[in-house]
Amino acid sequence: MSAQSGENDFLHELEIEIEAEVALAEAGHPEEVADLPISDWLFDPTDVEREEIGLRGLLDAVEVLEDGSQAGDPR
Repeated sequence: MSAQSGENDFLHELEIEIEAEVALAEAGHPEEVADLPISDWLFDPTDVEREEIGLRGLLDAVEVLEDGSQAGDPR
């Protein structure tokens, strides 16, 4: 296994993990929780939205790195 292939495998696995985290964040339906009284919240819906935004940014960064690795771009 070459270093390039190992890096691609790592990035692919990281992408899968981040996609799973994004799916969990989306499944939380923070917009529905926001309609409940604050005393019924198990989490702050704004925090969930922030986490999802951060995960999407991380996912975009991993995809850019993957594309660069596949193209053989030296860093």
